Amino acid sequence: MRLTSLTALGLSLILTSCQTHELKVEPSDSDLQFTDLATVWDEAMPLGNATLGSLVWQRDGRLRFSLDRSDLWDLRPLDCFQGECFSFQWISSKIREKDYGPVIYELETKGHNNPAPSKIPGAGLEFESEEWGQVTDSRLFLHNALCQVSWDSGVCLQTFIQADRPVGWFVFENVPDTLQPRLIPPLYRPDQNTAGNGGLGDSSLGLLGYDQGEVKQEGNLITYHQVGWDGFFYDVAVAWKHQGHRLVGAWSITSSLVGEKAEEEVKQALGNGILSAYKHHMDYWNTYWDKAVVSVPDTIVQHQYDREMYKFGSASRKDSWPISLQAVWTADDGRLPPWKGDFHHDLNTQLSYWPAYVGNRLDEGLAYLNTLWNQRPVHKEFTRTLYGKDGLNAPGTCSLDGHIIPGWTAYTMSQTTSAWLGQHFYLHWKYSADSNFLAERGYPYMRDVAIFLEQQSVVDEQGVRRLEFSSSPEINNNQLESWFPDFTNFDLALMHFTFLAASEMADSLKLSDEATHWKQVEAQLPDYSLDEKGALCFAPSLPYHQSHRHFSHAMAIHPLGLIDISHSQKEKEIVEATLAGLHEYGPDWWCGYSYSWLANMEARAGHGNEACEALRTFAQCFVLRNSFHANGDQSKSGKSQFQYRPFTLEGNFAFASGLHEMLLQSHTGIINVFPAIPAEWTDIRFDRLRARGAFLVSSEMKDGEIQSLSVYCEKGGRLRIRHPQTGEVIERETKAGETVIVI
Repeated sequence: MRLTSLTALGLSLILTSCQTHELKVEPSDSDLQFTDLATVWDEAMPLGNATLGSLVWQRDGRLRFSLDRSDLWDLRPLDCFQGECFSFQWISSKIREKDYGPVIYELETKGHNNPAPSKIPGAGLEFESEEWGQVTDSRLFLHNALCQVSWDSGVCLQTFIQADRPVGWFVFENVPDTLQPRLIPPLYRPDQNTAGNGGLGDSSLGLLGYDQGEVKQEGNLITYHQVGWDGFFYDVAVAWKHQGHRLVGAWSITSSLVGEKAEEEVKQALGNGILSAYKHHMDYWNTYWDKAVVSVPDTIVQHQYDREMYKFGSASRKDSWPISLQAVWTADDGRLPPWKGDFHHDLNTQLSYWPAYVGNRLDEGLAYLNTLWNQRPVHKEFTRTLYGKDGLNAPGTCSLDGHIIPGWTAYTMSQTTSAWLGQHFYLHWKYSADSNFLAERGYPYMRDVAIFLEQQSVVDEQGVRRLEFSSSPEINNNQLESWFPDFTNFDLALMHFTFLAASEMADSLKLSDEATHWKQVEAQLPDYSLDEKGALCFAPSLPYHQSHRHFSHAMAIHPLGLIDISHSQKEKEIVEATLAGLHEYGPDWWCGYSYSWLANMEARAGHGNEACEALRTFAQCFVLRNSFHANGDQSKSGKSQFQYRPFTLEGNFAFASGLHEMLLQSHTGIINVFPAIPAEWTDIRFDRLRARGAFLVSSEMKDGEIQSLSVYCEKGGRLRIRHPQTGEVIERETKAGETVIVI
């Protein structure tokens, strides 16, 4: 695959500006390109390999690389999650007594008064660049995952993070032989004090109370050793060599959680050479880009999409940690990252992995599932301790090792957190058709979730299964009213889904008794609550009567697909009424991710124009110049009253999923191509997008007419696809490796 090709004139300018570089690059129209370097960290050029991350920018006139690693964490435990207060029974008693203050104090305030657990930054590399003149071109080549910068003095830089090793590289041309990097450690000294981060409160790194690490230099090697909490430590190393007016260097960060050594990594890297490293690097990225191709005529949507899929490949790999709020790009401003850079399981991690499925990046999505699977013992212990039940539920806000960290209680201790996590195990099975995954991980995880939810709920005298108290993420914030005495549609939809999915998975494994049981449990759940207009409510006692960033009430529509326009006229009316309600109350208190999620829902409703508009609004109003999602409306054009800019990634990746939903849907069991495209999109192409059943679909439209449609059957099995010209549903049995030509 190649991203959209650059114009001949643009390519000529690139080649002549840095023609001495050995690392060949392949430009695309979606590359990030500027005539300067950013002067703030969150607008920097992002590089990453899901373990290491780097941000390339300029600080105080010096070139700076902000260096990060995914497992740099302060994991100190908190006393507030121990003792009699850490009990769902105690929380429930306080809700019944309408005495919620102690809950906030014991389970929120006490924890928030501590600076950790938290993600922590790595270090910075700086180069004296003031004498190089003005930057004439800075470009992030998406296809190559490489940043290139040129100055008017003739100095050129290329830098990348090697795809297959914890090593970052830099090579300068036309620099004096005295140039060398400076390694700048974060200021962990307790006397450092800075203002709060984006209105999120004081968050100085000095609050962690570390002794400042030591930087040492021996010749062309600089090392930095930083000790954190309870003996945790990490090491940074940078080494370099001069070749006349050329400087080549490598850097690495390693942590005490792994066996690697930063100093050894950089020495070995320089010994093998940058050309060898770049070859391995491009082997990964060529394979990654070749997995799927998407081309649409809207340049705003296309450029943002390509940048999202680049970041996805930079932030998640099969064996990496999953994507946290900022992934491998922790804040480089002397403060802890927004919301401690944690794993939010009430929306953020889930949305981040939506593009893995249709986008045909299942391996990258396994970072999420592998981690959740490995953390099952932690989450089962959490379930036993907090709820006193069997099975499995996870905290809504987690540290690196899966333990609970402070958040609003109704969502941090939501009873359906793992139901939403479980959907990702279900989706991986459906899109991969991997029977081994189903038997070994998919169903065992979902069964544990179902066991917990069955035990946590009760059946009343009318035979209806209910939760004593229910919640809907971030509705009513952290007040007593965040707990509802009746079922929220959020909890209800997730419980319907869990029992239905568990039944389907058990049936596929020929566990007929278990399949029947889960279906019977699901049948005990009530119907969804609707308002007088037929739209989904937050709860029977609370219609959607306010602008809110989290569309938790609409989970049954998307992502769960339990209510769909194809099922019946009634369900179509529910979908339309729910979307109309979102527009009626408007986006005053939406975040950027709200627009991305809206695009997915509009696409499920077949609304191509509305889906495209939501994506364009996100790309034009809610991202910084480097494509990072900044939560608030950066355009200040009335798209939201949130105008702050904490950077998180879920809005970025939900954007990519929104475009996927416009191009290909298969959640109903029937493959539909171009189900929700604007009328003006007459020239579209996609290759190897993935449908459920492990079918890879390719199609092209020209001048509004579909020219080709083919399906590669990865695993074989029954193919059901709607012919886009006749509307007829074609059904046939296929063999593994077969390609079916529809048009």
